[in-house]
Amino acid sequence: MITRLRGKLVAVDEGKVMIAVDAITYELLIPAADVEKLLDRISQQIEFHTMHYFEGQSQGSSFIPRLIGFSCDRDRDFFQLFTTVKGIGNRKALRALIRPFGEIASAIANKDTASLVSLPEIGKRSAETIIAELSGKIDHFIGDIMPSIEINMPSFGEDAITMLVQLGESPRDARKLVQLAIDREPKIETADQLVQTSFQLKGVQ
Repeated sequence: MITRLRGKLVAVDEGKVMIAVDAITYELLIPAADVEKLLDRISQQIEFHTMHYFEGQSQGSSFIPRLIGFSCDRDRDFFQLFTTVKGIGNRKALRALIRPFGEIASAIANKDTASLVSLPEIGKRSAETIIAELSGKIDHFIGDIMPSIEINMPSFGEDAITMLVQLGESPRDARKLVQLAIDREPKIETADQLVQTSFQLKGVQ
């Protein structure tokens, strides 16, 4: 099972990206919300949190392995929950999720049918089903997923965020501090260094 993938972003096209890792190039499907932001990252090193699944072809007689790439593990967790809704498969969800996941989680929690209907491929009945099936399950995603993509965060970045939350920061503020520390000190190599630098920079955001 491939859960993380880091490499050079080679191309972005129609809801998918190509990532070169040494001599191997991987194709990853991505949520619609991330496409535009990734266009500015071509030729950069990027890390994706990935979900591996098999897609049925020819009426289920054959299966093709697919990878979906997300900017952080929270986005991946949200996507996996969103696709538990009846009638929402992986491909449909990727096309529908054109706005930040935290914003969509908020719409679900607030039972905002109109906002959900504005998403591609989500009609009124689908919106009502999403609200009915996910109400009460989605609250912890609200506000914790940043509206800007953070695909330049190293693998130990999430560990640093967890440490900051344990030290009293809110999940949202912890993510902001870690991203600021990475932007200011790109040579940081450990979660402990990230936490230390985050606190040093806390008063200069």
